[in-house]
Amino acid sequence: MVDKARRPQSAAGTIDGQAGIRDVDESRLSGCGHNRLWILSGRRVANRGADILAVVTTRVFRALITFGGLVALAVALSSCDVGGLHPIFPNPVSPNGQDIYNTYLGISVPAIIIFLGVEAALLWVVLRYRRSTQPVGYVPPQVHGNTPLEIVWTIIPLIIVLAIAGYSFVELQKDFQPISNQQMTVIVSGHQFGWNYEYENGVVVHQEGTLAGDVTPFVVPTHTLVKLDFRGTDVIHSWWVPAISGKTDAVPGYDNFSWLKIDQVGTWRGECAELCGVGHSTMQIIVQSMDQSDFNRWMAQQKTASPSASPSASPG
Repeated sequence: MVDKARRPQSAAGTIDGQAGIRDVDESRLSGCGHNRLWILSGRRVANRGADILAVVTTRVFRALITFGGLVALAVALSSCDVGGLHPIFPNPVSPNGQDIYNTYLGISVPAIIIFLGVEAALLWVVLRYRRSTQPVGYVPPQVHGNTPLEIVWTIIPLIIVLAIAGYSFVELQKDFQPISNQQMTVIVSGHQFGWNYEYENGVVVHQEGTLAGDVTPFVVPTHTLVKLDFRGTDVIHSWWVPAISGKTDAVPGYDNFSWLKIDQVGTWRGECAELCGVGHSTMQIIVQSMDQSDFNRWMAQQKTASPSASPSASPG
């Protein structure tokens, strides 16, 4: 049976400012792929494929602009201090901090390269094989499996993940091995909400949490390997100065340790990295390094003031 030929349908519209009835072929009103979209006057509005391409291009452009802005913001923030902390890239001043930074770069750089490669391939496929570039009724090849390809894209990510795990494990184990050649030992005790630093001669520096100003610095001499023995007196705390070392937990009933060796004079900030109560945000950490002669004078002042009292003023 032969279908009846399409018959023009009447439709209302406004043409050149005048209302009227026109005969419109319904087959010309809409379509997909290469079909044109027409309004009642018969004028062409746009090619739907071109419209889709324009939308995709605009969104990709906006995404690239946003990404570029975020990268620029990250670079800008990394070059300045926010409360003494570098928000993106730390500047390591201790060998263990440098090792952690190198590990961070060793993982992040390949990850960024892979991410950009995958996104570029995805964008190329979307634009290269969009519907508007294909013939009407085109059906792409139906692939139901490719065993060699599936093996390859399973093994390669597995190798990458194992390499990252092995590299990270070796680096972190190297930095957290017990040491016995330290030149100084300091007991670091975490409590709600502050830190105590007890030197071998009995001098104790108290860092009581506050948001009103800076806490009293924990002072160490330069070019000196200092072992830090960590203890928790109430709940778990975590001592973290990004430029010096990784996070080290102070756990009640468990002796933990870390170390530092700073070869330059300066001051570095950190904070408690373990949620420990309502005053957690006040647990600042300030580490100050000074030359051995200046450190000896500072220590003599503390012993003269009181063997177990915190300094009344920050060291000069």
